[in-house]
Amino acid sequence: MEQEWVVLEKIAGELQAEILKGFLEAQGIPVMLSQEGAGRAIGLSVGPLGEVELLVPADLRLEAEYVLEDYRAGKFEMDEDLESGEAPVEDP
Repeated sequence: MEQEWVVLEKIAGELQAEILKGFLEAQGIPVMLSQEGAGRAIGLSVGPLGEVELLVPADLRLEAEYVLEDYRAGKFEMDEDLESGEAPVEDP
């Protein structure tokens, strides 16, 4: 049985779509990107021809929506201490 893919959302620009694709895949959600042939062929990254569709398996759409919602709310941002490799300082 072939897996059904659905459009999660349309993203303006291939770079942003690639970033979100990598992020979702890191969360265990397979992603395919689809861009209008004309926009891709002539290198457009703005307007309707610059849109890229993020497609996910239909049965993972809801999970993907929650992951993107949390991502945009900043729930995946690292603590500055952790980013620098230093141990967090706790208040006494």
